Amino acid sequence: MWLARMFLLLAIVAEVAGTSTMSLISSEGSNWGYWVMYGLICISYFFLSLAAKKIAIGVAYALWEGLGIALITLVSVFVFDAQLNAQEFIGLAMAAVGIVLVTLGENHAQVSTVNTSA
Repeated sequence: MWLARMFLLLAIVAEVAGTSTMSLISSEGSNWGYWVMYGLICISYFFLSLAAKKIAIGVAYALWEGLGIALITLVSVFVFDAQLNAQEFIGLAMAAVGIVLVTLGENHAQVSTVNTSA
């Protein structure tokens, strides 16, 4: 299971890097950035597919999307000097709570399955 979580983490990092490249493409205007962006997003989907072999697809996708959004927001604030208003901070906090709940629900489901079969 730890390998599947590592694959999921790699998928999230590749997604964040690929999406962050979009801002660099718009500022530089060169074509190489598109290839980097597409490559990173393809790598992200590849690692997501590997993670989904051991992690339920709904849980894997929710974590990939939720953590990706949170990390992309942090990158945009700290790297690209984006400003967030109160509503956006509340939304980000709600996404973090949702990620925690989904993750806890996955662990709880695994424990209950083990207990019922014993």
